[in-house]
Parts: sequence; structure tokens; C-alpha cells
Amino acid sequence: MPLARRAGPLLTLRLLFPCSTGPRGAPRVPGTARPSLTRRPTISSQAPTKSSDGSTRAGDVAVRLEGITKRFPGVIANQDVGFSVRRGTVHAIVGENGAGKSTLMKILYGVQRPDEGRIEVDGAKVDLRSPSDAIDHGIGMVFQHFMLADNLTVLENVVLGAEKLHGIGAGARTEINRISDEYGLGVDPDALVADLGVGARQRVEILKVLYRGARTIILDEPTAVLVPQEVDELFDNLRELKAEGLAVIFISHKLDEVLAVADAITVIRRGRTVETVEDPSSITSRQLAEMMVGSELPSPAIEESTVRDQVVLATRGLSLAPAAGGSRDLLHDVTLDIRAGEVLGIAGVEGNGQAELVEVIMGMREPTSGTVVLDGTDISDWDVRQIREAGVGYVPEDRHRHGLLLDAPLWENVVLGHQTQEPNVKNGMIQARAAKDDTARIVEEYDVRTPGITVTAGSLSGGNQQKLIIGREMSHHPKVLVAAHPTRGVDVGAQAAIWDQIRQARREGLGVLLISADLEELIGLSDRIRVILRGRVSGTFDPDQVTSQELGSAMTGAGKESA
Repeated sequence: MPLARRAGPLLTLRLLFPCSTGPRGAPRVPGTARPSLTRRPTISSQAPTKSSDGSTRAGDVAVRLEGITKRFPGVIANQDVGFSVRRGTVHAIVGENGAGKSTLMKILYGVQRPDEGRIEVDGAKVDLRSPSDAIDHGIGMVFQHFMLADNLTVLENVVLGAEKLHGIGAGARTEINRISDEYGLGVDPDALVADLGVGARQRVEILKVLYRGARTIILDEPTAVLVPQEVDELFDNLRELKAEGLAVIFISHKLDEVLAVADAITVIRRGRTVETVEDPSSITSRQLAEMMVGSELPSPAIEESTVRDQVVLATRGLSLAPAAGGSRDLLHDVTLDIRAGEVLGIAGVEGNGQAELVEVIMGMREPTSGTVVLDGTDISDWDVRQIREAGVGYVPEDRHRHGLLLDAPLWENVVLGHQTQEPNVKNGMIQARAAKDDTARIVEEYDVRTPGITVTAGSLSGGNQQKLIIGREMSHHPKVLVAAHPTRGVDVGAQAAIWDQIRQARREGLGVLLISADLEELIGLSDRIRVILRGRVSGTFDPDQVTSQELGSAMTGAGKESA
């Protein structure tokens, strides 16, 4: 194992209540290889243009927000936010978790109403009281978590709730084909959504909003689950949308992608507009990240390998029979070793067995055959509670559904999954004071930004929710951490903090099974990378040598396996 590496940039209720490039060791900020700026970014000040007949065209202002302010009890989510989005452009919105991006987009999509401020669409003031109002004004939103029915066809998904537009038969089919061809989406109306890959599903979501007449499209973390080839396809689609005069609002934490696709970038920090960069080519991703956090980022540091000989977690010939009606094993003959002080990365397109692998390891599913071994002991027939108490930490894929009780206070969420362990319990009784003290420690140590430990978990931003979960799991000093997408949807600052916590624990001997759709994260954190495809684990990739493109090809079955 080389001395230095490179870095590229669930809990179900049963589990909760069971009775490329830079030195490894540092959070890589994509794009740091670019030359430094000699000038500050250009700030937006151009007034909108109008054609003589008053119609809109490319270059006109599609959406303008002025003085948007939104308050919640104890929190000002947005304060005097303003920017303009032009037709025929991709306008990126970036900021840390908790900066106010989500609240702002909910206001623009009619989910929430601002306390103050003005919204204009095509030059006219509008009052958006609901998503229906937003849709009526030509604003559509594609959410990070797709809202599609797997058992329906593309056509049925698209027309659902919009049957009055073109019917549900030939008229709808004609319109879907027209939109698909016009914007290069390549969508088959008769395809069953269950048979589509992640990239194709996203195109269906885009088609849904276009079908409803959207001329301004909000994309929330659109590349979070895409492999590099699918990202390229998405960007091609965005260029088609721009060419037709549509406006795209692009929300992402992947700053290299923002710089590659955006025509303008608005930075939001702590609820306020910091700057709008009109020329993204004038700025590096490192500078953009520093605008987001309001300070300089630390330089990368070299870290020596921490991998030891001791195998702390292993699977041997692990298989899981197909679901009802299925013809292929969900897992087939999966054999893995994770050593103390090692991060083993698992790369794969969603739906290829990652979730099932985690569920078997955590005792939520019983394997059809094979074994799971923890520190030399076969735990294949152990229940979740036994596995947790034996020293397996867990960061779930979906923090809202499987990692937190959103309506419960932070201190109760810190107890979840550890309600039989100190300091939360004594003589079988929950110790509220000790749990609250421990929560206060986690909040400070893991930089969880919150007004207090009695607020609900649902009131925190996604990145702060994730840091709370990481702190909860690390605080019990696990032997093994099973981490599924630990930084999905979090900003560059929160990502760096989570990476640092994982690296620190690895130096102390923690073994980590890292499952991530972020290939830069896998390359940056892992000591070895394996690929899972159709339930089978193949190849071993060296993070020092493999590229994101090569991993993406292997994940889709198009690449060569590494020995």
C-alpha cells in the first residue's frame, strides 16, 4: 500500500428501536488546479431587455426576486435575497447547507410564501400561493428525489394530474414525443419506469414539467445520483433547453459541475445574497467555495496509509434471492474484506444491490446463503440490536426516512439506535440529562449549526442533520462504520467536516464500508474501490490510478474490470 494517496473531490424504526486529485487526507475542492484569479468576479447589474411587442425571448429576465425575506421561529432563513434569471441561460444557486437555498426555491415554487419581497415572472409581479400557481406561471421543479410511479409507463407518469391538457391517449403521446424530440430527451412513452436507469428517470421528470408548460425549470441537485456519462447527457439536455429560450435554475454542491454548465452563479450565505458571478470562467471552484463559507479553505495535507492486517468485517459468498416476480438474485456470491484502518469503497449505479448489501450486513435482511463475519465472529443470524451493540455504526442512505425522527428534538435523535448504551441509559432507564449533555457535546464537536438541542431534527438543514448522525455514530467508537452516501446533498464545508471525521476515526483503526454515488468521494476517501453491478461485486480499483470516467464505465458494465 503506498504511503500517500490521492483525494478526488435504513436506520429503520426497527433499527432505531430494536427490542481527481490532491493528497489523500484532505477534502478536495474540485478545480483547485486552475490558475488563480487576477480580478474579482463580475457582479450582475444588467437591466432586462424587451422586444418591441413585449414578448419574451432569450436574454430577457425570466424570473426576478427582490428583497425576499422569510422568517421562522428563532431563524431568518432568507433576508433581502435578490437575483435575476435570464431566458436561454443556466443560473446556478450555491451555498452551504442552511444558507437558505431550499427555502428560497420553495418560495419560488409556491410551497412557502415570503414575509417580504417581490417575485416577477417575465416582468410582471406574481403572487405564488401554491405549486399550481407556479406551474400556471411557467415554473416547474425537478426534485432531487424523483416522484415517479415505477409500475406505470412514462406516458402515464407524465399525464398523471395533467389529464386535461392533452388527454391520456394519442394526443398525450404526440405531445410527449414532440417535447422529447425538441429537447433531445430521447424518452419512450411506452417504457415502464421500473425498467429505466437513473439518468432516464431524470429525463422523464424534466419532460413532466415541460409537458405542463414550464419555461423556467428548477433542478435540485440533479447530478447527485448520476455517473459521469449521465452527467454529460444531462448537460447536453440543458443546452437544448437553453437553445429553446428556457431558463434553468441549477442547485448543486458539485462546484466543478456548476462552473461547467452555469452561465451565471448566485452565492447565498446565511440567508443573504453574497454575489452573482456573471462570468463563471473568471473564478475557480476553490474561490467559489470560499465565497460560500466566507473564509479561506485549508490547504490539502498528505496522509500516510492507516490500513492494518486485521480484518474487522467480511462477507463470504453472500447471496440474496430475487424479490417476488424477479428472475435475478438481488445479491450473488458477494465476498468482501474490510480491514482495521481501511475505507473500502463500493461504486455502483443505484438499484444494483447496494441497499440490499447494507441491509444484510446490518441484520435487516437474512441472506439466502453466505455469511457475515464481524471481528472473527459469524453474525449472519444476529438481529439489528446485537449487531449495533457489537460495534457496528451506521449512516443510512435516507436520513429522513431511516436516520432521524424529524419531529423529535435533537437529544432524542442522538439516543436513537443507542438506547441500550451509555450515557443514554442507566439500569434500563433513559437518562435525559446525560443524553442532553452528550448531544450538546456532539453539536459543538461536529459543528452542528442549531439554535439549541431541543429544536426538532426536521428544523435543521440537510448538512446539519447529516453531521448530527455522523456524530451520533462516531460517539460510540464503533469497530466498523457502514456509511451509505454519507455526504449526499451536503455542501462543501459539511462534506469536508464529515470526511475529516471519517479519516480521524480511520487513523484510530475504524474500518469503513463506504457506499457512494459520488465518485470523487470514493476516490478521495477509499483505500480500495469495488464495483457492484446487478448484485455482483467485481474488480478492485486503486484510487491512485482510476478515474471517475473509468469507474463510471465499470458501473454501467461498459468498462474493463481491474484486477
